[in-house]
Amino acid sequence: MRIDLHCHSTASDGTDSPAELVRGAAAAGLDVVALTDHDTTRGYAEAIAALPRGLTLVTGAELSCRVDGVSMHMLAYLFDPEEPALLAERELVRDDRVPRAQGMIAKLNELGVPVSWEQVARIAGDGSVGRPHVATALVELGVVPSVGDAFTQDWLADGGRAFVQKHETDPFEAIRLVKGAGGVTVFAHPAAAKRGRTVPESTIAELAAAGLDGIEVDHMDHDEDTRVRLRGLAADLGLLVTGSSDYHGSRKTVALGEYTTHPDVYGEITRRATGAFPVPGTGGA
Repeated sequence: MRIDLHCHSTASDGTDSPAELVRGAAAAGLDVVALTDHDTTRGYAEAIAALPRGLTLVTGAELSCRVDGVSMHMLAYLFDPEEPALLAERELVRDDRVPRAQGMIAKLNELGVPVSWEQVARIAGDGSVGRPHVATALVELGVVPSVGDAFTQDWLADGGRAFVQKHETDPFEAIRLVKGAGGVTVFAHPAAAKRGRTVPESTIAELAAAGLDGIEVDHMDHDEDTRVRLRGLAADLGLLVTGSSDYHGSRKTVALGEYTTHPDVYGEITRRATGAFPVPGTGGA
């Protein structure tokens, strides 16, 4: 089995629609794909309707969190999307995205960059607006050559000249909320240092003690030495180890299925989840 548990669509900051994403996953030879858009479940219905026969969809989300001043992302799988407490927190995070993006645009304007809200809103479309959309605007304006080059201290990285903080969930609370909604939690790309400050291993140990299920190890932002270290940490803490592409369509160079999760780990995730179940494809449109 080939299993990719971290992918984004136009419901947040990917460039493929949910339907295009699942069709692309089948074409890439995947057996299982997870839809994990940022702080939203809006892509579920379209993805399920288009799900090709032979491909299984894991519903999820990537939750924006912050601990001790460090931003981090928590992958949540197979939770009940209508559970009231988790839904309210997701909406709180998502609703803060627009004023945050407008604040970044204001800072960029002060720096002499002629980006506008209309431009960023056009790029975001129906998705939850975020930094990648602002970064894409900078690429369109020729300010930076790629989306990744916008995530520096000169521009949009944490603490950068145009950075604006948004509401982010405490990860210990995120674990509690996801568990309360019957879901499973995995710390996304925990050692992606090029994105900014990372959470120390002592905090990962505390998260594990609080019920964290796993950490994402095989990821494009982790080199081989980092993966070896994280595998050792996961073994010490009794955490599941996942691998995922973190696919964003044309917004990133990584391909669907470039990094994958072992079938035994996928089986354990589905065993632990009680809020929702994987959806088998039946040959969608």
